[in-house]
Amino acid sequence: MTANQELIAEITREVLARLGALSGSASNGAAPKTGDGVFPSVNEAVQAAAIAQKQVAAMSLGDRGRMCDIIKRICSDRAAELAPIELAETRLGRVDHKIQKLKNIRFVLGPEAMTSQAMSDASGVCIIEHAPWGVIGMVLPATHCVPTLASNAINILAAGNTAIFSPHPAGARVTTLGLQIFNREIQREMGIANVLTTVAEPTIQAAEEIFAHPGVPLLCVTGGPGVVKAAGRFGKRMIAAGPGNPPVVVDETADLDLAARSIIDGAGFDNNILCIAEKEIFVLAQAADRFADAMRRAGAFELDRAAIDRLTRAAFRFDADGTPHASKEYIGKDTAVLARAAGVTIPAGTDLLFGETAEDHPFVQDEQMMPFVPMVRMPDVDAAIAASVKAEHGYRHTAVIHSRNFENVTKMARAMNCTLFVHNAPCYASLGIGGPSYLSHSIATPTGEGVTTPLTFTRERRIVSGAGSMRIV
Repeated sequence: MTANQELIAEITREVLARLGALSGSASNGAAPKTGDGVFPSVNEAVQAAAIAQKQVAAMSLGDRGRMCDIIKRICSDRAAELAPIELAETRLGRVDHKIQKLKNIRFVLGPEAMTSQAMSDASGVCIIEHAPWGVIGMVLPATHCVPTLASNAINILAAGNTAIFSPHPAGARVTTLGLQIFNREIQREMGIANVLTTVAEPTIQAAEEIFAHPGVPLLCVTGGPGVVKAAGRFGKRMIAAGPGNPPVVVDETADLDLAARSIIDGAGFDNNILCIAEKEIFVLAQAADRFADAMRRAGAFELDRAAIDRLTRAAFRFDADGTPHASKEYIGKDTAVLARAAGVTIPAGTDLLFGETAEDHPFVQDEQMMPFVPMVRMPDVDAAIAASVKAEHGYRHTAVIHSRNFENVTKMARAMNCTLFVHNAPCYASLGIGGPSYLSHSIATPTGEGVTTPLTFTRERRIVSGAGSMRIV
């Protein structure tokens, strides 16, 4: 164990002990203690959030901004504390990248996104405002527990809402801890309690109670197709952030060294558990060998066919009809874990594995969330784009291209019709990390809202004043 690993392990032991003190035992399976937004039942949590929502809605945008800044500050100041807890509980990803995700919460939009429109002519004045929904029911994933909690909390509070959160059971304790910390500091500085709530026992039944509760008019579901489908059964307005399987096309005009570095940075981030991360590469045959050289130079480790076969047998299970499903034992795990399954030894610090496969390979067609990216040779750009459309499965989530040919870029962008389309950059440039944009951890692809902002969680309200009421007598 290196000195850095020993330090991380020591931090993890310390913060897990602290988690036990704050939110119930982290090791004995006891439910978190109630208080600071945690309630025994869904109904109590919704009622408390409803009381808080009236206060939040009455706030000025400046005061809502202060609440959002509190959350951003906590995420930055306590990233090194919360990230190891999340990794220890979920066992997904890398602690250094989880720290960075929390620090990146500063890129989430707050009240600055809350704008109004005004129109006037001789007949009068029209003002279009954006009003809050009330208490929003929010489902969180295991892949990014506290970052998604924080991102969504900033969005909904800026818009004048409050929320009841349903964390993924695999990350419930760290989510609850984050929620309690946010609530305590907001109450201390702003005097409002329970702007974010949850239940002490996050179960499927509790989630369904949230979906059905008459005090929850809007749902925001971030997760796989199963939970999105479950929430949709209740007939409420829903913002759904679903799955993705982002393809990358590399054509013969690309800057291959830039493409390699970008793909390693994106697909290797947090062991490829980002829904926007590059999952499969379609490279034109005339550039494939040079691109593989660029990947190796940039630090990726190439697996041969035999090693890929061994890794595939370990990392997937198959239905009777041959449908692949990524094994939980390998999702989000380090490259060293995958390398052992592949029967190879890799240099320390390797961020990404890659290797050549066929187009129909499980690593190409399944959203596998592991730091191995398959590379498929394609005869021309049209075939590469067609393969990308097939592999993306109509999720309309994210696609990437590396090219200097803008005709190819335009052709792929139109064919994919994704929420996020990235050109000559890592995937995360689309969310304001090294790119001119903004961040959210809920990307609403099935329902079409896109990267969520405070305005996503508002209702449009039109106020019209006729010319007669404006006359000065």
